[in-house]
Amino acid sequence: MSSMPKCPQCSSEYTYEDRGLFICPECAHEWSGETEQTENSGETVVKDANGNVLQDGDSITVIKDLKVKGSSLVVKVGTKVKNIRLVDGDHNIDCKIDGIGAMKLKSEFVKKL
Repeated sequence: MSSMPKCPQCSSEYTYEDRGLFICPECAHEWSGETEQTENSGETVVKDANGNVLQDGDSITVIKDLKVKGSSLVVKVGTKVKNIRLVDGDHNIDCKIDGIGAMKLKSEFVKKL
């Protein structure tokens, strides 16, 4: 039996891995290994760059300079963000960053405090 996770979008069993991404051949959904679905409850587990599980309300820090799309602003390494909210999608963290405003971040570029 395969140890690949089921597709979070269509629940297909025929997923495969390619360069660190899981891909579903039935619906063409792609997702990274940072988010995985628990088999018994169906809820999504979001992990940071170090593999720690993130939850709503956690505090995180940014581990890489991130350019803000559509502006000249940059979120610097070490920026601390409080009270995150987890959402579905490619950018799975909703937050507010002081001096920048509302942002969506990918969990692979943050670590839990």
